[in-house]
Amino acid sequence: MNNKIPEKVVSRLTMYHSLLEEYIEEGIQYISSPQIASRLNIDDSQVRKDFKILEKGGVCKRGYSVFELKESIETTLGFSKKKDAFIIGAGNLGLALAKYSNFESYGLNILALFDNDPLKVDMQLGEKQIFHLSKLSNLSQRLDVEIAILTVPKNQAQKVADIIIEAGIKYIWNFSSVILKVPDGVKVWNENLIASFLQFAFREIK
Repeated sequence: MNNKIPEKVVSRLTMYHSLLEEYIEEGIQYISSPQIASRLNIDDSQVRKDFKILEKGGVCKRGYSVFELKESIETTLGFSKKKDAFIIGAGNLGLALAKYSNFESYGLNILALFDNDPLKVDMQLGEKQIFHLSKLSNLSQRLDVEIAILTVPKNQAQKVADIIIEAGIKYIWNFSSVILKVPDGVKVWNENLIASFLQFAFREIK
C-alpha cells in the first residue's frame, strides 16, 4: 500500500471497491464517475480526482472498466499481499469476525483465535482453532504473525494488549473502547463501535 495516500482517500477507495464488486456481480462492465458519485452521495469531481491516484483513465462514452478499476484499487491498497492475523478474545464479537469470510478478499487471513476461558480453549471454528492465551507468544513467533485483532472486554484490554506486545506483535486492531498504552514501534487502530454509533446518531438522527 502507498502510505502517502491520505486516510480519507483510502476510505473512499475501499467504498469504491465494494461498489465495484457489486457491479461485477451484476455483470456491469463499465461505470461512469457520476454514477459512482451518485451511489455514494459524493461529488463527481472528487471521484475523478481519487481515480487519478490509480492512474486509470476512463474510456470515451463508456466510462471506467469496472474490473480494471477494481484490480487497480486492490494493487494500490495492497489487497494482493496476504496479511496473517490472530483474534484475541473468543467472545461474540471475536467469533463473528472469525466467521466473516470477506476478510480474505482484502488480504486479511485470520489463522486462529485466543482466549483464557477453559470452556472455549481447543474449540474448532471451521478451520480455525481457539488456543489458550499463554500460547500466543510461541505461535506468533513461529508463524511470523504481526497483527492482532483485540476483542476482549474493556476491563481486560490493557492487560491483554501487554501480552500481545510481549509476544512481538506490532499491529493491534483494537475493538475495545479503551485507549491502549503501547510502546513506540507498536501501531494501534481503534475501532470503537459505540463511538461510531454516537457520531452517526448525533449527525443524522434527529
